[in-house]
Amino acid sequence: MAGDSELERLKARRVTALYRLDLIGKGARLTYDDGTPVDMKSEQARLEDMVADLDRRIARLESTLH
Repeated sequence: MAGDSELERLKARRVTALYRLDLIGKGARLTYDDGTPVDMKSEQARLEDMVADLDRRIARLESTLH
């Protein structure tokens, strides 16, 4: 079913974002290809916003499937 595959895709994206947040919490540092450091505070905020959005989308999709 198309809704199920969309739900699984969103859940997989959420898991990846949470994993990245965990790495940031453990002190991971990222750099761009040119060596410029990534602003980890901004990256953390971006990922937190992404997880919140995914949570809303997952909940909405689950409610339509049940």
